[in-house]
Amino acid sequence: MTGDFTEADEPFALFESWMGEAKASEINDPNGMALASTDADGMPNVRMVLLKGLDARGFVFYTNTQSQKGNEILGSMKAAVLFHWKSLRRQVRVRGPVELVTDAEADAYFQSRPRDSRIGAWASQQSRPLESRFALEKAAALYAAKYAIGDIPRPPHWTGIRIRPTYIEFWKDGAFRLHDRVVFRRPEPSGDWTKTRLYP
Repeated sequence: MTGDFTEADEPFALFESWMGEAKASEINDPNGMALASTDADGMPNVRMVLLKGLDARGFVFYTNTQSQKGNEILGSMKAAVLFHWKSLRRQVRVRGPVELVTDAEADAYFQSRPRDSRIGAWASQQSRPLESRFALEKAAALYAAKYAIGDIPRPPHWTGIRIRPTYIEFWKDGAFRLHDRVVFRRPEPSGDWTKTRLYP
């Protein structure tokens, strides 16, 4: 979107426009996003993940739900993400409650992954202590042999998480740090958006 993005009245279309530009300008992973969660004590955590789905319902990424991030996010049922596109000097912040995607959605995405990535989802006990690299490679080899023929089923603990945003903020770099910031808010995921322009 090359015009004045502050005139947009709906955040999903604006995000898709910005993502399209990012895909053309970012060298690596324009769908990379910093995912924030909190543990049971309220201590924050952040890590990079990849956006794998977007529609009017929200932003989807996939993970092992027994991992640290899976436990934290499903413990609070809330999450936030940040997209930063350095080449465009733009960022987008998203916050809201979460839900699991349907089994059909998770199965379809899992089967679209490379075979070795599907094996890896079975082999990795994500976030747990690993005694050696050899132990991981051995587990991968065992699952590769187990699923040598036919489809590889999706692990029951591996699925998608959808952030149902109630807050989406768009930020664009401006001269002399007079940046443009526009935030869309709604009281619940099914509510109507209100838009506010913010001081930088």
